[in-house]
Amino acid sequence: MTQTILVINPNATQAVTDGISRALAPLRFPGGPAIECVTLAEGPPGVESQQDADGVILPLTRLARQRGDAGAYVIACYSDPGLHAVREAVAGKPVLGIAECAMLTALTRGERFGVISILARSVPRHLRYVRSLGLDGRLAGDLPIGLGVLELADDQRVLARMTEVGRALRDKHGADVLIMGCAGMARFRRPLQEALEVAVVEPSFAATSMALGALAGG
Repeated sequence: MTQTILVINPNATQAVTDGISRALAPLRFPGGPAIECVTLAEGPPGVESQQDADGVILPLTRLARQRGDAGAYVIACYSDPGLHAVREAVAGKPVLGIAECAMLTALTRGERFGVISILARSVPRHLRYVRSLGLDGRLAGDLPIGLGVLELADDQRVLARMTEVGRALRDKHGADVLIMGCAGMARFRRPLQEALEVAVVEPSFAATSMALGALAGG
């Protein structure tokens, strides 16, 4: 029986879920686990604050428990909301948060990583998480593009801002690898990497890759 990796977008914006699913297309292969991307209907339009992140924990955990048929779970929000609660709810199965996986992947690609965030109010939440993982010594910086989740639909504007912020992280802060700090940015990985000529980590891809490895390892 084919196993399923359930990728949960904790915000209620279907366009974000669709973008994540397209970004994960290279990880879908014949005979491999199914990769199913779903939207948390009870979530806010975007997880942009600590209250947003805390508010999705219960419905997120409930959804994961309802989908106990999945072999692995990916929480596709850069705040990793409910990560430990979901792990408890589906005990024994891999549950991966995209922020944690992105940072671990970045450590293999460079010496110091920079994070491109959406809003300034997202940054303190990210920094707390970095410190909790003991990775603050490898963080070059975390800078916002000043656009919310729902504003990420304007490709030209978003890529221009991401390139500007990414260049600052590279040139002024010393980052030699960049992390896109929002699942809604997934489609910009390749053009951003080409524009800045540094490795760019897409968090949902990093986490789902690890989920594939976890299922393959048994």
